Amino acid sequence: MRWSHYFLPTLREEPKDAEAVSHKLMLRAGLIRRLGAGAYSYLPLGLRALQRAIAILREEMRRAGAQEILLPTLHPLELWKTTGRDAVLGQVLIRFKDRTGKELVLGPTHEEVVTDLVKEIRSHKQLPLTVYQIQTKFRDEPRPRFGVIRSKEFLMKDAYSFDVDPAGLERSYQAMYEAYRRVFDRCGLTVIPCEADPGAMGGDVSHEFMAPSDYGEDRIVRCTRCAYAANREAARCEPTVHRPPSTAERSRTVEEVETPGKHTVEEVSRFLNVPATKLIKTLLYDVGNDHVAVLVRGDHEVNEAKLARVVGSASLRLSSASTIERLTGAPMGFVGPLGLRGIRLLADHAVMGVVNGVTGANRADSHCLNVNAGRDFQPEVVADLRVVTPEDACPSCRSPLTFLNAIEVGHVFRLGTKYSQAMGALVQDAAGAVKPMVMGCYGIGVNRIIAAAIEQHHDADGIVWPVELAPFQVVISVLESEQADHARLGAELHEALGAAGVEVLWDDRQQSPGSKLKDADLIGIPVQVVIGKVWQREQLLEVGLRSTKERLTVPPTALVETVRKLLDNAPSL
Repeated sequence: MRWSHYFLPTLREEPKDAEAVSHKLMLRAGLIRRLGAGAYSYLPLGLRALQRAIAILREEMRRAGAQEILLPTLHPLELWKTTGRDAVLGQVLIRFKDRTGKELVLGPTHEEVVTDLVKEIRSHKQLPLTVYQIQTKFRDEPRPRFGVIRSKEFLMKDAYSFDVDPAGLERSYQAMYEAYRRVFDRCGLTVIPCEADPGAMGGDVSHEFMAPSDYGEDRIVRCTRCAYAANREAARCEPTVHRPPSTAERSRTVEEVETPGKHTVEEVSRFLNVPATKLIKTLLYDVGNDHVAVLVRGDHEVNEAKLARVVGSASLRLSSASTIERLTGAPMGFVGPLGLRGIRLLADHAVMGVVNGVTGANRADSHCLNVNAGRDFQPEVVADLRVVTPEDACPSCRSPLTFLNAIEVGHVFRLGTKYSQAMGALVQDAAGAVKPMVMGCYGIGVNRIIAAAIEQHHDADGIVWPVELAPFQVVISVLESEQADHARLGAELHEALGAAGVEVLWDDRQQSPGSKLKDADLIGIPVQVVIGKVWQREQLLEVGLRSTKERLTVPPTALVETVRKLLDNAPSL
């Protein structure tokens, strides 16, 4: 491909509205252009990178025994109502009516659609079955950011497995789990498989494949010793062994004190001269039409994903100030567990170890001292309800934890019968019993593969593509294109490499040598070939890897062999 004929506009300056490295470089290197919030056009170079990732995905899906299908992006809303996910996803669903008044949504995912499709299977002899598609998804993200990392329109590879029983699901899940590891390895990505919260997808087990990145929106925890890793939402906080209170501590009575205008943990802690670990926060949540009070220690945060699992509903949100005052008689910041009536009380494990704690008094500008769980209030449920902290130990081996930002590039779920039960996808097993199919779901963000690869593989000069993901394998930079013999040599090398099956971008533009070399570094093609001063002086080509920037000189007759060796032996990025 001749660069002079290729739609590849590069930018010298960093775009002002881009934060993430991948966003900046995808714009500067001419991969994408922004159309609107969360919507991007892919230029030819960016599309080639996407197609590389898609080719790897298709190969590994076939290897895992999955069959490719293509499902509609237009879904009838009643299909989503069948499983109740129209309410769970809420405003994330992009909804509209067609000319007949029928309610439709643009598919953010396809569990309902694929289950409806597979319902015609009736016999266990037709299972197991795994199907996949590569399809555009739509989500009305409230805050799209970081370029294609979080957008409203994106490309996803989603696969779905259907089995007769849980044992079959386990085999299908493991096959896809291993396929994902191969996909990310081939794409040159460092990923960490993490325990994850299934969220709105449902099911009992899920794992995310996280690519560490400073601009990752997810926070993961990882053990410094063993293999334990988890998304911060799913990371387990083990109950600690609490020191039993002494007789003197136990004998203190509850005392109400004035705390005028002090309603945050920091303000109350400073005013009363007690550590945040002595405070017990009481947060009220709306769960459908019901309400619960959740207690966590003052230095901890409620983990809403864990709370949703405990209450059995993803439809929860913090209660409004007016609701809090109506239920407790106190303004926000002065709520406590003492005397609450008609509200379920849920406590995190750590709360049970607070001796003579401080809580809101359920009265404006007042708090209670010397409050103890069991004596002064009794939670209906005690569970792990908080976000993990650096002070927590690994739940598997008790070693210290580290915290990393990461990009979620893949997610696998053991869905069980959540969708098949609701939608009547039933199958007859070998014994003649009719039961719901047992399902799994497996997603990869194709756009995110590209962004994550750039986040992990770049330097001060631009992108450094992993070989299998690179849009081209070789870039030929003819530094003096106006010289006929240099231009002729560039054409001959382009043709020779193409005949050998190598994909080449030939920079034949009438631009300065410096700008050509900078552009070659910016777009990050793995092997760089330069026709420049060394050719003029010694009739030799400069050839090297973009990743190392080391160059060797070879005659034109040795170029094809040299390029093949460099590509075969390129260092693992």
